[in-house]
Amino acid sequence: MSEKSDTESRKLLGRLRDTMAEDSEGQARLDKITHLIADAMATEVCSIYLFRDEKTLELCATEGLKAEAVHKTRMKLGEGLVGRVAERGSIVNTAVAPAEKGFRFMPETGEEIYSSFLGIPIQRLGQGLGVLVVQSKAERKYTSDEVYGLEVVAMVLAEMTELGAFVGEGAALRPLHQEATIFRGTVAQEGAVSGHVWLHEARVVVTNLIAEDTQREKQRLNDALKELRHGIDELLNGVEVSNKEQREVLEAYRMFAHSRGWIRRMETDIEQGLSAEAAVEKEQSSTRARMTKVSDAYMRDRLHDLDDLSNRMLRLLTGQGQNTGVEIPERPILVARNIGPAELLDYGRKLKGLVLEEGSVGSHASIIARALAIPLVIHAENITAEALNGDEIMIDGEQGIVHLRPDESVAHAFKDKMAMAAEAQQRYVALRNEPSISKCKRRITLMMNAGLMADLPSLENSGAEGVGLFRTELQFLLRNKIPRRSELSGIYSRVLDAAGNLPVVFRTLDIGSDKVLPYMTRVTEPNPALGWRAIRVGLDKPGVLRMQLQAFLRGASGRPLTIMFPFVSLPNEYYAARKEMDKAIDREIRLGHPVPEQIKIGAMLETPALAFAPDNFLQNVDFLSIGGNDLKQFFYAADRENELVRKRYDTLDSSYLKFLQHIVRRCEQTNTKLSYCGEDAGRPFEALCLAAIGIDTLSMRPPSIGPVKNLLLKTDLQELGTVIENAFVEGSSSLRNKVNEFFLQQAREQK
Repeated sequence: MSEKSDTESRKLLGRLRDTMAEDSEGQARLDKITHLIADAMATEVCSIYLFRDEKTLELCATEGLKAEAVHKTRMKLGEGLVGRVAERGSIVNTAVAPAEKGFRFMPETGEEIYSSFLGIPIQRLGQGLGVLVVQSKAERKYTSDEVYGLEVVAMVLAEMTELGAFVGEGAALRPLHQEATIFRGTVAQEGAVSGHVWLHEARVVVTNLIAEDTQREKQRLNDALKELRHGIDELLNGVEVSNKEQREVLEAYRMFAHSRGWIRRMETDIEQGLSAEAAVEKEQSSTRARMTKVSDAYMRDRLHDLDDLSNRMLRLLTGQGQNTGVEIPERPILVARNIGPAELLDYGRKLKGLVLEEGSVGSHASIIARALAIPLVIHAENITAEALNGDEIMIDGEQGIVHLRPDESVAHAFKDKMAMAAEAQQRYVALRNEPSISKCKRRITLMMNAGLMADLPSLENSGAEGVGLFRTELQFLLRNKIPRRSELSGIYSRVLDAAGNLPVVFRTLDIGSDKVLPYMTRVTEPNPALGWRAIRVGLDKPGVLRMQLQAFLRGASGRPLTIMFPFVSLPNEYYAARKEMDKAIDREIRLGHPVPEQIKIGAMLETPALAFAPDNFLQNVDFLSIGGNDLKQFFYAADRENELVRKRYDTLDSSYLKFLQHIVRRCEQTNTKLSYCGEDAGRPFEALCLAAIGIDTLSMRPPSIGPVKNLLLKTDLQELGTVIENAFVEGSSSLRNKVNEFFLQQAREQK
């Protein structure tokens, strides 16, 4: 970078700072800025385009084009060279713009006399705000120094936009973070709730954009780097030598903190006239922009590391730590890019809902959200960039929609919906002591899923008849090292204490696939859902399985104990795991410890293979529990984490129901107890269809028990079973419409 361009850049930034400090309207500031940039760049034209809405750019200020085109000229995202810059978040630098692919001539601007074109995206932390353009009559490509200098200016413009420097009349000059906004994501936990935004990572606002003294800013940057590196070194020193994987992650993290390329880019930004924190944020915005274009998982992880380092640096430089002094609002709804299970549990039950930009329906956060019984929407893109602490927010966990700062009509309609849901919930509470008996006098056992001690009060509140699935992996996921046997036995004992006389079915450790322990060596697999997971891990690494089985026995302290092994595909896997249980019992007897008066050992049927196991296996196993979430995805060959396919395959398709019916009949023939556990068990229509084909025990999340019981009490399962059988005979592919008609007719008759 030449000394001359360096000086000019700092001069221009100084003038921009003075302009921002002036007491003038947003439009006047924009007009002056385009004049300053055109003058500094020695170009005939400088224009600023800002987003009018998500898909439309608007010419908001210009020096050189026709003044009457301002706020009149608009283009769609991807349209013309300006639209291309905005869509791709990348620079366009061409000597002959009309010859460039995708060029769009806008006669109302008078730009036909200008040949060269340089367009720079105005973006902040990966979010596009607009485009900065310079044009000249002469056919020339702008130099790398000129491009870099304009990038620095664009970054300052982005921050000025964020700070509200250009607010004025018209949609493109509307104030940020004030308008009603809708985010469409994916449902990870159902429910509807309203409250106020609480950002997991409070927004860092950079107000000091321009350097007064470049040497001082470089020193501030270096001081922050030293503090950052010291913190990483302390983390490394606290990691056990044996934890090779965690050390490798932190070593890679440390390598980034010493990256000369990263540091040099920030120093160059400071030389151009930016403050230390503005330089960090400029690099962070570039990183975020690269993240959106990188598909390789490893590279995305490394870019995430760099992004996280930038966040830490910004907090060090601005003094805006995690604790900003802002109090958590009433009815907090947590908004975050992503969050770990331990961090989520730290918030506890004070949270009313959760919205994430990332995540998956099977992620740790989703599991915890289900345990806490709070609505969760994932894949709400850019919500962390738009939301502010305290903003009103509403989660529609039925549709996967998030309303941020909703207008009055939306808020009113949503509150009506919530009131109706609350009224229905009151009716369900009144039913909690009612036996779950259908109109045709069939007794259906309704159990609840759990995974934390915090879930257990729901046993009484929901009217559940026991815990049909207690997920034991959460105690492993929430720790940085494997829990001790004594810790686990204490937890299992307290679970049984809380359940009293009600049954509890403990599932042994179900890890792998989407649930990877932080201290477990990560195995790279092309398809982890079909890979090394659950009982396969337990049998290959029997030490942890044995320890957990011993913890179950000691936690029971002589009381009845029910255990099931997850993801059993072949009978031999069950027999091998049961043999480990027999060894654990023998060991406890030798040690003089009490063993349970009754032990039931079952298997989860989550793969189609186990449905065709020999009869002697069904006779030997104490019970089977259908793990519907996994079974359905393997039956349809449709990944339940894949939004492109997971909703295409219905539980009420005749092929799946016939398959389940096959399992039911085999269990009836062999006198094998059978239950169903999964999301479908908590959906009233699906639950009753499962009951109608012969499944007498259903396990679901606690809030679902009331709605399922309410419908069960009103339904003749024999009649519903006849509807299903007739549909089979007719050759219907989907039973959804026929089932809906049945329940509609039933509702009409009961009025």
